[in-house]
Amino acid sequence: MEEEEIVCGIVGYMGPGEASRILIEALKRLEYRGYDSAGIAIWNEGKVEVARKKGKVEELRKEIADNEKFQGNLGLAHTRWATHGVPSERNAHPHRADDVIVVHNGIIENYLELKDELRKAGQEFLSDTDTEVIPHLISSFMRKPMAFIDAIRQALTELQGSFAVGIINKKDRIMVAAKKESPLIIGVGDGEYFIASDAPAVLDRTNRFIFLEDGDMAVFKDNQLSLMDFQRKEIVRPVQTVSWTGVMAEKGGYKHFMVKEIFEQPRAISDTLIGRIREEQGEVGFEELELPDISKIRKIWMVACGTSYHACLIGKHIFEANLRIPVEIDIASEFRYRDPIMGADSMLILVSQSGETADTIAAMREGKKKGAYTLSVCNVLGSTLAREADGVVFTHAGPEIGVASTKAFTTQISVLYLLLLHMGQKLGIMDSDTVRDLISEIKKIPRKIQKILDDAHAVEELARKYMTCKDFLFIGRGVNFPTALEGALKLKEISYIHAEAYAAGEMKHGPIALIDENLPVVVVSPVDQTYQKTCSNIEEVLTRRGRVILFTDDASHDMRQKVENAITVPETIYELEPILTVVPLQLFAYYIANFLGTDVDQPRNLAKSVTVE
Repeated sequence: MEEEEIVCGIVGYMGPGEASRILIEALKRLEYRGYDSAGIAIWNEGKVEVARKKGKVEELRKEIADNEKFQGNLGLAHTRWATHGVPSERNAHPHRADDVIVVHNGIIENYLELKDELRKAGQEFLSDTDTEVIPHLISSFMRKPMAFIDAIRQALTELQGSFAVGIINKKDRIMVAAKKESPLIIGVGDGEYFIASDAPAVLDRTNRFIFLEDGDMAVFKDNQLSLMDFQRKEIVRPVQTVSWTGVMAEKGGYKHFMVKEIFEQPRAISDTLIGRIREEQGEVGFEELELPDISKIRKIWMVACGTSYHACLIGKHIFEANLRIPVEIDIASEFRYRDPIMGADSMLILVSQSGETADTIAAMREGKKKGAYTLSVCNVLGSTLAREADGVVFTHAGPEIGVASTKAFTTQISVLYLLLLHMGQKLGIMDSDTVRDLISEIKKIPRKIQKILDDAHAVEELARKYMTCKDFLFIGRGVNFPTALEGALKLKEISYIHAEAYAAGEMKHGPIALIDENLPVVVVSPVDQTYQKTCSNIEEVLTRRGRVILFTDDASHDMRQKVENAITVPETIYELEPILTVVPLQLFAYYIANFLGTDVDQPRNLAKSVTVE
């Protein structure tokens, strides 16, 4: 499939200034978002010049420097981070059809149907993107004929999915911006206007913004702005003055990056699925990945550090249960010092958000020396793990700035789940009907996470109640033991509160001695195959007057009326439970740390990526 999601930056300008310089500077301020290519379109007296470059914004700047064709005071620019298809100049934005030029963030879900119709009408497509259908669709309406604004409005009503778009055309000095479920704002300057996906792009020129809502369309003509909906009904949005610093603006109005990234998880998981699942055919595929003959793999190793290690523990559970291949888990810093027994019949899966974790890189190189097939799961294009491993699957969490990893964790689990389905197909263990059903389950996850986030205030009140506690115990069973480990890690790394996690059955082997009326015990207990055993563990805690905080997926959990507090998450299949149960644990840790006033995004003694051993 050619479908893609763009995790990138849009900027546009209309005013008296030199558009190319302003737009290039704006793109540079969005570089923190990550990207693989950049492009610009400048309008000047009935002509539009377009330049696109794979690589950095600086390369684009050099391309157009001192080029008179790029002089003008109206234009669009874009940085692209593709989640499908190779980075290339032809896939970079802006995209053009006849006189219409478009930059786009988001995903057009019905682009295949639209593309087929447009091709039959004689339209020629030059890229692998879903974006290109937008200018072609607008252009097709203009040929009817239809006025530019009406053609845009008609096209927008036919698009299914999410989008933020900036649009210009060769004939008129007009710029149009519109959004649906993808961020886009308007900057209001002194005789000039901007569009941007994020405020940092233009904060040096204005601190006055209009925050567009879904279904809004902004038309800039003759240095004037008019707002309307997709039916051309006039609307009014307030101009708001913000006092953000550049860094604060990047947070999109959230107090901390961490909570912003927790709330980005539905989008991040959706992005990670795009282009890889083919539900109708019952298939999972990775365009960027060429696996060896899986039938010859006798053992799988998963190696990582910290939060990524917890994702691997979940991976072990679901791989062994479904693929029936032994899986061994190692902390990366320990892996090569015990001379692991592996060879050509081994697969080494290395999981890292940054792809630059020194211990994980060392483990990869050790595995390669021993002849194992190395597969990296990481979030950063061009990272060492991505470059050096035999194969790579990218999570598409987008830039994760908070030190405490959140969306990277849930996207890593999502990728491991997709790898499980892909390998199950290759081994002949899973038929298309089975894979179709399992794809259906993970497709529901973003919406279920959103439901948890919509009720975040309940977790916030829970955090307020327990914020003064000095110690916590986290317990879980099966795939939710790693979830308990992750919950404890989140709490201690950002709130500095002592927290430990155990497999629930281990309590009677020592930790039960700690339990008294002052110790909160966080129990992760969905109603699954480990349910009855975990209920017994809860009874053991209650018998010793422990304070139980229950996280479950069933409001009628047998222990609900006995425990001190309970939070319910939506149900899902066993393999995907951790993606849901971890979200309230992330929120719980965040709200406690926030109440205590710690530096949530930069906790003491920690760095985002550990690039030394």
